[in-house]
Amino acid sequence: MIATTTKFEKTETQAQAVRLMASPANHILLYGGSRSGKTLIFLRSIVIRSLKERSRHVILRHAFNHVKQSVWHDSFPKMMSLCFSDVPYKENRSDWFIEFPNRSQFWFGGLDDKERTEKILGNEYSTIFLNEISQIGYPEYVISKTRLAEKTRLINKIYADCNPPSTTHWSYKLWIEKVNPEAPERKISNPDKYVSMLINPEHNIENLPKGYIEEILKSLPARQRKRFLDGEFQDDIEGALWNDSMIDKYRVDYAPDLKRIIVAIDPAVTATKESDETGILIGGLGIDNHGYVLNDASGIFTPRKWAERAIMNYHKYGADRIVAEVNNGGDLVETNLRITDKSVAYKSVHATRGKIIRAEPIVALYEQGKIHHVGRLDKLEDQMTTWDARNDKSPDRVDALVWLFTELMLKKNIQSGFA
Repeated sequence: MIATTTKFEKTETQAQAVRLMASPANHILLYGGSRSGKTLIFLRSIVIRSLKERSRHVILRHAFNHVKQSVWHDSFPKMMSLCFSDVPYKENRSDWFIEFPNRSQFWFGGLDDKERTEKILGNEYSTIFLNEISQIGYPEYVISKTRLAEKTRLINKIYADCNPPSTTHWSYKLWIEKVNPEAPERKISNPDKYVSMLINPEHNIENLPKGYIEEILKSLPARQRKRFLDGEFQDDIEGALWNDSMIDKYRVDYAPDLKRIIVAIDPAVTATKESDETGILIGGLGIDNHGYVLNDASGIFTPRKWAERAIMNYHKYGADRIVAEVNNGGDLVETNLRITDKSVAYKSVHATRGKIIRAEPIVALYEQGKIHHVGRLDKLEDQMTTWDARNDKSPDRVDALVWLFTELMLKKNIQSGFA
């Protein structure tokens, strides 16, 4: 008998999602905005399946640290408390699975560690839950689904969820267009097996903090708002050097130990409502020699205010240096910083090449998975994915980003014209 509590009551849309999971389809995608209850609904379903039949199940994300922090330590225990508070389970923290009294197991894994992945994919499962598939590549999906092979009385199923990435992502091709992501001209042979459903924050409003939709989601930039509030897959901007999938795949919750930390500034010279923003980004170089964007402190400020803001973050993050573009301000930029703090370590950089040429090596580092955003940086990411690089005027957050990683990761190229 499945024991449940009355703490969790499904919304009408969540009840519809539960019915979809009970359908004959065995590849089920829930997509939509932030905090709409997608992950909780899937976790709840897996526990119900586990309690019905002795079986094995797994939740996978791109990075093991993501699933450990976001699901093992947060979403899963919260879901159990809400839905199954009287169901005991044992934790295995060496192999990272939990076991129920009927000996069903629920594994937690990442696809970023070869040894761990081989161990996890050495098992067969009745349910594979791909959490945040915007961060997972199609080859990883193909490999994972080969392990959907446990023989029980359950119907084996793949669950997947995401905040919708761009329409170029393989999940859109597979679930929405129902074509082979590697050969889009070919329809998949069993389209009825692939079903999807939009589920948004407004469908979960009963369970959200007061003001979350109005004050947080509706205040996002337009492109981010469509994704995290409206739950829309979006076309990539023609001419954009970055796209959502490129950023999402390598996003992390925490940075590792950092060898070097820089505050990069692209300063504005005026501070009216019509002024450009001052780009202020904080980032570091990890012990893995990857770059990490730690914070975006940009905005419209007077020269005194942007100096104070940059130096505050310099001390907050224990930065090694402030790097600032000086084409528009010359020595005034350094003077402005020194008035606020004489002791700050400072370096000026000068743009001697076009913005696209300077940005392309940084884009290449993103494509190689060598630069990571720590958490969400919505305004920066909006500028990155909407800037048409054919227009040589780039937004200031993007300029600061380029200077940041030119200093941190391309120093050998600086003398040859990047700064």
